[in-house]
Amino acid sequence: MDAKVEQYLHKLPSPQREICQRLREIILHSFPDIVESFNNGVPWYQDKFYLVGLKNHVNIGFAIQGLSAAELSLFEGKGKLMRHLKIFSVDDIDEDEIVKRLRLVR
Repeated sequence: MDAKVEQYLHKLPSPQREICQRLREIILHSFPDIVESFNNGVPWYQDKFYLVGLKNHVNIGFAIQGLSAAELSLFEGKGKLMRHLKIFSVDDIDEDEIVKRLRLVR
C-alpha cells in the first residue's frame, strides 16, 4: 500500500475509513495489477478511479471517457471527465454492482 494512502485512510473517521478500505479491497481484487497512488489529496487507481472520504459518505470516482449515455446514467454527477457513486455505509456496498462499473471503465 502506498504510504500516503495508508495515512489518508488512517485519518478518516468511521464509517468513512471502513467504506474506503472495503472499496479499496474491491478495486485491488478486481485489478491485481492496478497502480495505487496518492494524488490531489486522495487515493487514485491509474487515473481511472479515486476514493474520497467526505463529511457523511464516501465517493468512489470513475473516469467516464468512452462511455455511452446509458453507461453514464449508472453514475452520479455531471463531470465531463469523472463521475461518482456515493456510499453512506459499508452495508450500502453492493460488490457485484461496483465491480460491473469498475469493469466498464477499465
